[in-house]
Amino acid sequence: MLRVVAVVAVLLVYVYGLVDVIRTDRRATRGISKPAWLLVVIFLPILGAALWFILGRPYNIRPTPQPASHPTAPDDDPDFLRNLEVRRRNQAEAERLKKLKAELEAKERKLKGESKADDSGDVNS
Repeated sequence: MLRVVAVVAVLLVYVYGLVDVIRTDRRATRGISKPAWLLVVIFLPILGAALWFILGRPYNIRPTPQPASHPTAPDDDPDFLRNLEVRRRNQAEAERLKKLKAELEAKERKLKGESKADDSGDVNS
């Protein structure tokens, strides 16, 4: 029974060390390069894993939280909110321009109507 526990413990240390080397950023390894550490851990299972944990593992082993590739909800997405604000401004500006255009056309019709009335009044005189 003790042999089985020892074999399982050795296998766990080996697998954990190998996975840890694989998941570590290549720029964060100490001592030798990441591919060299992989070879050491693969060819010297127990000794390689022990060396990795003692000499090769980065000092700061806490993983830095990575931002999500996309926010979970639209109201959490700053780009969505920014685009929403831009769309709102563009729509308000379009409505303002439409109102100004309508006012300008109304003034032009009024002026044309007055000029026609003036032209028709001159002809009769």
